[in-house]
Amino acid sequence: MLEPLRQGLPPLDPAAVSDTASCSLPTRYEAVGEARQFTRKTCEQWDLDDRFDDVCLVVSELVTNALRHGLPACAPRPAGQEAPVRLHLMRWTGRLVCAVRDPSHDSPVTRGPVTRDADDFSAESGRGLLLVESFSDSWGWQPMRSGRGKIVWALFLLRPPGRE
Repeated sequence: MLEPLRQGLPPLDPAAVSDTASCSLPTRYEAVGEARQFTRKTCEQWDLDDRFDDVCLVVSELVTNALRHGLPACAPRPAGQEAPVRLHLMRWTGRLVCAVRDPSHDSPVTRGPVTRDADDFSAESGRGLLLVESFSDSWGWQPMRSGRGKIVWALFLLRPPGRE
């Protein structure tokens, strides 16, 4: 299921995965808060409290984008079908990957930097992937091998224990 996630990422040995956690998210905007709670709990369990703020911001943006742009306008889900939006957290020694799967085939679109002269200076949306780029060490996306949807991921490099 997550095989496409490794494409485009720096080399990660799948056998070296320390921990994984994932959750299905409802197709409503309250899911962003649920994703943050899940991320907080997971970061605490993995002793990654020092990275929580950055990771949580990125997860919020990735989930918001999946809900806003990755779902068909009226997409009722038949009973028993897998949730269309799913959050995955994976930790390797020295690396954390946050990934959000959605059913869209469209590539994520970043908007350029906003200047004071731009018409949308006060816009409250449209800069989420710029935040993802700023707060993570790298990010990208891949289509799912199954042909149904994509995964958008962000990579965080972790400091070894005892190093500040």
